[in-house]
Amino acid sequence: MSVQIFNEQATEEKAENARLSSFVGALALGDLVKSTLGPKGMNKILQSGSTGEINVTNDGATILKAIQLDNAAAKILVNISKVQDDEIGDGTTSVAVLASELLREAEKLIAQKIHPQTIVEGYRIASLAALKALEKSAIDHSTDPQKFRQDLFNIARTTLSSKVLSQDKDYFANLAVDAVLRLKGSVNLEHIQIIKKVGGKLTDSYLDEGFILDKTIAVNSPKRMENCKILIANTSMDTDKVKVFGARFKVDGTGKLAELERAEREKMKAKVDAIAQHGVNVFVNRQLIYNYPESLLAEKGTMVIEHADFEGVERLSLVTGGEIASTFDRPDLVKLGRCELIEEIMIGEDKLIKFSGVAAGEACTVVLRGSTNQMVDEAERSLHDALSVLSQTVKETRTVLGGGCSEMLMSCAVEEAARGVKGKKAIATEAFGRALRQIPVVLADNAGFDSSDLVARLRAAHYEGQADAGLDMDEGTIASMRKLGVTESYKLKWQVVSSASEAAEMIVRVDDILRAAPRKREAV
Repeated sequence: MSVQIFNEQATEEKAENARLSSFVGALALGDLVKSTLGPKGMNKILQSGSTGEINVTNDGATILKAIQLDNAAAKILVNISKVQDDEIGDGTTSVAVLASELLREAEKLIAQKIHPQTIVEGYRIASLAALKALEKSAIDHSTDPQKFRQDLFNIARTTLSSKVLSQDKDYFANLAVDAVLRLKGSVNLEHIQIIKKVGGKLTDSYLDEGFILDKTIAVNSPKRMENCKILIANTSMDTDKVKVFGARFKVDGTGKLAELERAEREKMKAKVDAIAQHGVNVFVNRQLIYNYPESLLAEKGTMVIEHADFEGVERLSLVTGGEIASTFDRPDLVKLGRCELIEEIMIGEDKLIKFSGVAAGEACTVVLRGSTNQMVDEAERSLHDALSVLSQTVKETRTVLGGGCSEMLMSCAVEEAARGVKGKKAIATEAFGRALRQIPVVLADNAGFDSSDLVARLRAAHYEGQADAGLDMDEGTIASMRKLGVTESYKLKWQVVSSASEAAEMIVRVDDILRAAPRKREAV
């Protein structure tokens, strides 16, 4: 006898239906981003339904974050892609594709009446064997600065080869490596600012030492200042004005009104004097400063920068070593920012403010140029991916080979491990190896090559002992990835395999999907 225990609008999917629903959603998502994988991947246009704004991108995380999903399993794949983006910065498409291929193999195994728990056990054996083979193939050049810089350069080139910057990947790879090496081992990318200016071409982009603020210096202020002591503030300069909504003053004559205005000006002058007591020659405020205090500060020879956005103020505080003040009563408690020179510069037709010789010597700014807003936005995403991967590689210095080489190496190791596994688990272990081989298959398909032939030759090359063999995407042949310099971060590959296998295991074990009834709004 069946008893209805759920709310009328709540739904439940059981056993085969739940599994089918999970597989269909995850596979559809994998197929969606599959075509963007690799150096020959295609772009997607994302258009906002409300604003009509468009984004052109082949970044997996950006695509997956933008689409609205109703399928629970598909949402899990979006989450692992987001984690990959936050943790490493790249490999967001690879992790979604690998997870979906693992689920495709699991679906075939379940159709053969193999229990989900058996599949999970087989996948775990395979995952351990794959990661062990990956670790064994990793190379560490951290003790040799010249070789390590070349590794970083190759990683940046490999990361950028699948992005919009692929045509100028050598130029931007050098730019990214220079920026990351300035951090001297830190992984705090806050010290690297990216400014986007439409106009010119991509190779007009450059790396500038110091910090650039996308604002202009106040009208009467000095336009150049050396040995700067900077007071950074986030405070309203008109707090002394009467701003109570609906407030009215009744005065006998214009003389009384003039007295009120004079009192306000005196308070404003006292505030400017309090600022001057800090011994500063540069005053940066996140909020408006207004004409009168601006002119008073200019008379004192202080450079004034107003309405600096919140992110600009936060980053300026970080790189100059100053604190953000909200009151000016205690100059002895406020830590001032310092830099050697502040001046106005021109980028295209825009004036910006450059801070040189900042306290955080590792700070730098990348100025990105490009023909359209979409081009500059995608260039920023691509460069951010490269910077994130490089900063992680500086911390975890081991590297592995790309171009499908690492995946094939792991696949061969998994097949070897499967020979020693007894029972049905061995079938699941072999399936994991097949899923890993799908990455080079997708790379070859996206480039328009014969994937069946290429991947079969790549597999044979690995069994013949060519451990560095991979796919040459320019020639459509098998080549040495070490000679071509197709290098990837060990941490990136490790994260892709472990995240994808964990997500696949979680979805395979699902046998029930419960959807809660939508909450009803109470009528007032």
